[in-house]
Amino acid sequence: MLKKFVVAFVIIVSFSSLFANMGDKAEAAYYHTKAVSVAKSNIGVPYQWGGMSPSGFDCSGLIKYSFARAGKTLNRTAAQMFYGNGYRIYNYIQPGDLMFYAPTKASSPTHVAMYIGNGKMIMASSSKGVMITSTNNPYWHPRYVGTKRV
Repeated sequence: MLKKFVVAFVIIVSFSSLFANMGDKAEAAYYHTKAVSVAKSNIGVPYQWGGMSPSGFDCSGLIKYSFARAGKTLNRTAAQMFYGNGYRIYNYIQPGDLMFYAPTKASSPTHVAMYIGNGKMIMASSSKGVMITSTNNPYWHPRYVGTKRV
């Protein structure tokens, strides 16, 4: 009798952890979808060094603001986000993932953008403000150093 109880208990605990993980994934999908939506609503906002509001954004300010509106707190700078937030993604990039760029492959990231799907990313550009561009953009593509999911 005790053996059956233990087996039943193990099965119940296994299923509950399975459903808990599904909830975590749903919550992450919500943050990503909401953050992408917030970032897109700011297309055309001018670039402002150190900017973190719809009056002006720098690259990490746009990302921090977008995720904050989705209920997720991120570090302030591109390098702090790269080294501190989320986990590295090597395959299957998804909308809401953060893409990092640096002057050289050996240096710390100095720029961050958010993947929005279909080979596109949204970012705050010093020359054009908040904009959407291709992940294969000839300027940014060679400077790519990695992707993280928060």
